[in-house]
Amino acid sequence: MMHIKNSIETKLQVLQPHFLEVINESHKHNVPKGSESHFKVIIVSNEFQGKMPIARHRLVNSVLADELAHSIHALVLNTMTIEEWSEKGGMTNDSPPCLGGSSRK
Repeated sequence: MMHIKNSIETKLQVLQPHFLEVINESHKHNVPKGSESHFKVIIVSNEFQGKMPIARHRLVNSVLADELAHSIHALVLNTMTIEEWSEKGGMTNDSPPCLGGSSRK
């Protein structure tokens, strides 16, 4: 059985990433131990050149359509070109805190 994290990493290779990191952040949420439902993806690719952030996210979402439909509850995307990655010194923002989903009051 392929883990969802591995599936994400494999599928995103189609975007020829200069840098790719897939982080399972499920442990930060109210889910069973060992869950793979909340991910942060940092992907640096020249496929994003000339595209606005929404177009970049749509591109990644289209590659991960099956996972988004069946496995992934939350996906934080950091999509950059090589130039943008270099300008930021390889740094990204932290994921937003969990608001508790359906258990929120």
